[in-house]
Formats: sequence, structure tokens, C-alpha cells
Amino acid sequence: MKILTSKSLFMFLILMFFSMKIHSLQFEVLSGRTKCIAEDIKSHSMTVGKYHIVNPNEPHPLPDTHKVTLRVTSTHGNTFHYADNVHEGHFAFETTEAGDYMACFYAADHKPPVTMTINFDWKSGVAAKDWTNVAKKGSVDLMELELKKMHEHVKNIHDEMFYLREREEEMQELNRSTNSKMAWMTGLSICVCLSVAGLQLWHLKTFFEKKKLI
Repeated sequence: MKILTSKSLFMFLILMFFSMKIHSLQFEVLSGRTKCIAEDIKSHSMTVGKYHIVNPNEPHPLPDTHKVTLRVTSTHGNTFHYADNVHEGHFAFETTEAGDYMACFYAADHKPPVTMTINFDWKSGVAAKDWTNVAKKGSVDLMELELKKMHEHVKNIHDEMFYLREREEEMQELNRSTNSKMAWMTGLSICVCLSVAGLQLWHLKTFFEKKKLI
């Protein structure tokens, strides 16, 4: 039986933490402006999000001016969610391509300008799964549920490591290509410099011969 050291256990917990992408934040959007939030998500990953405009006067209804338009797009510009003129909403979809997914909030222009505070909760990967519903539908006990969670975490870490390895190979290939081009450019620069120096020597020799100095 293999025993994990404290350092290995710490690294494992760090990997598990980073494997769950959870973005919950509050930000302000001025009327007539757009604010975008980007998230790097792997392909074939579940991602969910919910958002609402914070009511500035809690006892009273939300003003009609406090509405936004949201569009969620992939790195290639494909739209996965669109909501127009709403004060709250949610989205859920499985990604079809890896890269940066963009959630852009647009607030319609008003006179005088209005500043809205938006609460946005965005989850992807293992964190996007509703484990409570999984337990109810599967009629599993607490231990089985925890094992399922751990299995999903390990699978997600495994996929993340392969994804990072692919990105690393892409970067290495880019570095090799860049180094090859730089070597070619360096060789060309040296050839040009030597050619210019040779032409200058030939020109000086011809000049001095004409002047009968040599």
C-alpha cells in the first residue's frame, strides 16, 4: 500500500482545488457600457452560470432601468446563451471546443446614466455538477456520494493534466519554430553584412586604383 507524504497530499489538494473552476463575483456596469468576463474552459466540460442585478433599494421593486443583455460566446464566436433586457437569469451548456468563453453584459443607455451592480456566479467542470440531485436520483448513501465526487475530481485532474500537456507541446512547437526562424534570420543578416562589407572593400579598392594610390 502506497502512503502519501504530507507534501504529496498538499500537492494533490492543490490540484483538486484548481480543477474546480468557480467564479462568483460582483461588479458594476454603467448604462451604455459593456463588461465582459472570460473563462478558460476545456472541451466537453459542463458549465453553468446564474446572474442577477442587485436591488439598490431592497424594500422596493427593482427599477425598470435596471436590466441588462447577456451574451455568452466561445473562443470562435459561437453563441451559447443570449438573454435580452433581463434583470436575472441563468445558463447551462456543455462546451464543444476548448478556449476562452466570454460572458458580456451590456446595459442599455439611460439619461441620466445608471450604475448597476451585478452578482454573477459561474462554475465549470466538477463544480458545475449538482451532486444533491445525483444522490436523490441514484438513491446513494453519503459514502457512495463522496466516492463519486472523488472519482470525478480525479478524472477531472487527469483530463486537466493531459490538457496542460497538450498546451505545453503546442508551446514547445511554437518555440522550436520561432528558434528556427530566428536562426535563419541571423544567418541571412550575417550574409547581408558580409556582402555589404565585400562591396565596400571592392569599391574602395577600385577608387584607390583609379586615383593611382595603390
